[in-house]
Amino acid sequence: MLQIYGIPNCDTVQKAIKWLKSKEIEFEFHDYKKEGVNKKKIETWLKKVPIEKLFNKASNPYKELPPEEKPTTPEDMIKLMIAQPTSIKRPVVELDKVVLAGFKEEIYEKELL
Repeated sequence: MLQIYGIPNCDTVQKAIKWLKSKEIEFEFHDYKKEGVNKKKIETWLKKVPIEKLFNKASNPYKELPPEEKPTTPEDMIKLMIAQPTSIKRPVVELDKVVLAGFKEEIYEKELL
């Protein structure tokens, strides 16, 4: 079954959920702000999505860090994503071998239908 990871009040997550429902695609939602996300899961995603697409530099946890504390290596980015899941691009959709970060209708059409 398709898994969607994100935060329920995020506009982009809501758009993705609305799209999935409109296509009658069943899914399970994982609120990673409440339920967290572990290193193993992030590493699984990184086998399919480059870290530059998974790590959200527009997130508040990243923007609020002083320049000298901003993660510059993949390992440091993973640590921040675990500690502050809102630094992960939203939503992350996982279905079998497909992992998508963010929401673009044309990519969902191609990859999920």
